[in-house]
Amino acid sequence: MDSGAGAKNGGDSGHVEAPELRYFVFALFFIFGGITSLNDVIIPKLKELFALSYTQAMLVQFCFFAAYALIGIPGAMLVRKVGYMRGAACGLLVMIAGCLAFIPASTSAIYWLFLAAYFVLAAGVVIVQVVTNPLISLLGKPETAHSRLTFAQAFNSLGTTVFPVAGSVLILGSLASVSADDLSGAALNAYRRAESQAIVHGYLGIAAALALVAIAVWAMRNRLPHDRSAVRDEASGFGGLDLLRRPRFAYGALCIFLYVGAEVTIGSFIVNYLMQDHVLALPEQSAGQLLGFYWGGAMVGRFIGSAVLRLVSPGKVLAFNGLAAIALIVVSTNSTGGLAGYTLLTVGLMNSIMFPTIFSLACEKLGTRAADGSGLINVAICGGAIVPVATGAIADAAGGNLSIALALPAICYAIIAGFGFYARKPA
Repeated sequence: MDSGAGAKNGGDSGHVEAPELRYFVFALFFIFGGITSLNDVIIPKLKELFALSYTQAMLVQFCFFAAYALIGIPGAMLVRKVGYMRGAACGLLVMIAGCLAFIPASTSAIYWLFLAAYFVLAAGVVIVQVVTNPLISLLGKPETAHSRLTFAQAFNSLGTTVFPVAGSVLILGSLASVSADDLSGAALNAYRRAESQAIVHGYLGIAAALALVAIAVWAMRNRLPHDRSAVRDEASGFGGLDLLRRPRFAYGALCIFLYVGAEVTIGSFIVNYLMQDHVLALPEQSAGQLLGFYWGGAMVGRFIGSAVLRLVSPGKVLAFNGLAAIALIVVSTNSTGGLAGYTLLTVGLMNSIMFPTIFSLACEKLGTRAADGSGLINVAICGGAIVPVATGAIADAAGGNLSIALALPAICYAIIAGFGFYARKPA
């Protein structure tokens, strides 16, 4: 068996002991988590440059998350064909192409080219995620897969914490005193090209880092024993759609859709929520700074959760966190002041273990179908483009009442808690 130095086949246990590959996967979680969070930094920049409405500015998120719906299944088919490591290299190359696509977007100063660049970048992120989620489960004992995936997701949260801080200094810090509203014609186009260079420089730096990672991944392409055969042995329906006939997997995929939707919804609305007079009545900048507690809570919770999941049934932990998230939303929307504000921020802590736990519970016993399952799970991430829009529609219909609108993410968490109870026993 050509396993490469340092890699040991787990034999009948179906796992591989390769610590160096775990570090590589942790790095990938950090990178694509950070890249995704940069959207929140770029949106105000593009909104000012192109004088966009909020709906138009949110097309950045829509195009980014739409890639999960469109690329998830093809990405799984690619990984099944070429293997995990080569699939990761392909995903990284697509991400680099997306970063480089910001150059013509800036040169032309055309908004839809920025959106196209985001879609390409997200397509690469999706392919990499199709690889990393099942791979981290493979790199160790099956009984500790929930804990490992939660620990890896903590690096994703670390990226979402670090990248926006650096991006704010590099990208938002360059906003000029003049506004695009004051310009027109050639002067406006020149202003857009000049100001968008900060975005280009940021993504060129990311592209250089991704190139180094891609080289390292390609160098390790044979480190995983029987890489391609491990994901090609079993025939499947188109993109693994037949997996949806398995109740456990189908329920889990639905919960991924609802979880990402609920998490993004609260993150998107929490600044406006904290600004309300009956909550904290904060100015926009101060409310935005508190957003770090929401995402930081998810990061801390994932490090803690990686230890808890070694001791407690993952399904029970998921059910508890889902019910706790509902309780926090109910308390927040029925109270005022600091209690209302900080209880909603604490929902981030409850989110911490949800994605990795739902994923691993849904994909238990998939074996050689792991790439197909990961592809479908990534399609379900498009909930981040749909649930927030639906919540916004409820808020508009309720006259801007965010407390009523937050009932939708609470319903999402109720369904997730039900899945935890349903999947509390091994598949």
